[in-house]
Amino acid sequence: MRGKLVLLKKLLPADELSFEEAVLAENSGDKWFASHEPEAVAFPRSTRSVATLLKFANCHKIPVTARGAGHGYVGGCVPLRGGIVLSLARMNRIKEINSGDFVAVVQPGVITKALQEAVEKRRLFYPPDPASRGESFIGGNIATNAGGPRCLKYGVTRDYVLGLEVVLADGTIARLGGRTHKNKTGFDLHRLFVGSEGMLGIVTEATLKLLPLPPERACLAAGFGSMKDAVHSVTAILANGFLPAAIELADSFTLAAAYKRTGSQRLRGCQAHLIVEIDGQRDSVRLEMGQLEKVLGRQKPLFIERGLGARQCEAIWQIRREFSYSLRDTGLTKLNQDIVVPRSRLEDLFAFAARLQKKHKLPIACFGHAGDGNIHVNVMVDPAAGRADRRGAAVLDELFRQILRWKGAISGEHGIGIAKQRWWPLAAPKEVRRLHRTIKSALDPKGILNPGKFV
Repeated sequence: MRGKLVLLKKLLPADELSFEEAVLAENSGDKWFASHEPEAVAFPRSTRSVATLLKFANCHKIPVTARGAGHGYVGGCVPLRGGIVLSLARMNRIKEINSGDFVAVVQPGVITKALQEAVEKRRLFYPPDPASRGESFIGGNIATNAGGPRCLKYGVTRDYVLGLEVVLADGTIARLGGRTHKNKTGFDLHRLFVGSEGMLGIVTEATLKLLPLPPERACLAAGFGSMKDAVHSVTAILANGFLPAAIELADSFTLAAAYKRTGSQRLRGCQAHLIVEIDGQRDSVRLEMGQLEKVLGRQKPLFIERGLGARQCEAIWQIRREFSYSLRDTGLTKLNQDIVVPRSRLEDLFAFAARLQKKHKLPIACFGHAGDGNIHVNVMVDPAAGRADRRGAAVLDELFRQILRWKGAISGEHGIGIAKQRWWPLAAPKEVRRLHRTIKSALDPKGILNPGKFV
């Protein structure tokens, strides 16, 4: 294969293909545990280079695995079959922000937070907010259909993708969708590529929907003596007709770790923690904040903290952003799962996680987006313990099977990748798996795009 790749180097600009050992190692995995070095890493700067590379790879049946910033949690960008890693890091321009059309046109290597800050300077708003938004690429967000806390009110990445430029496996460049906020011209083909985990084509440009920037935001953070009281608060908020931008919930293990890291006295002895964010016009936000405080007060919280305006809200959210780092500080390895349950099953989920923890004698930390039932269930295993992996796998097997019995989903944000391959046949009936294979075969008949994954 190396000889063929040397031929490819002659077809691309001089610095767009690397065989250096350090570069190969750096692009061999993501935040999950698996890794595999490719034979080469490509750093294209243009759609034309991507098309040239794919046409060559398709002709010679060379595997190609697209890579964004490498912040995935399921091994989605691990080049299991070697070949070429196609890094989109150099395709990082914001090409247009149009206040009249409420759209942004970006390349896939743009960092999500950078786009948000750029549009907010023009009083526009790009809502999707994955936890890694300060590091993750828009292209990676599209590949996984990334979400975040604001999904409750604003939806996920797919809801903001109006159009895509995609290079197919054979090097064909296709422009799908457009820049209008409504478009019913044929199939919604551009949406087919959102969440496809790099197995159907390579996104080289995205046209994204923007919204007006809400002029005011406010947060309430509340601590509770029991998870039951916190979950009842979530139910009460929605039952009273409120639609917050975000409702975030965390359990006692997570909070104990966060207390140890931050020293925040409010978290001491706290069994559950809730963050509610609202946004909109200034007067309505202040009115709603007072009404929400009354709703929360009925569950007898240990405390309620108020935050008005961007600075105070960010101070409240900082605790939430410390959760992952706090769990890492425990010295245990975090098996991060992004399961989703119907909202009515939230209390059942936390109770089930507690039973799993007791049965398998492994700590389990749960926190996440309670408003839409998307909770990150983190099985904490000791990397030094010989049986840790087997116990962790047993916990995950029971967890996923129960989630599916509740008509939930085994992934709400991260995707399937490698990490969830084992449970893919349980989560997708055979006719659904067959349809996936049919679409994959139609768009990538030689199977060169991100091979070795769940399709």
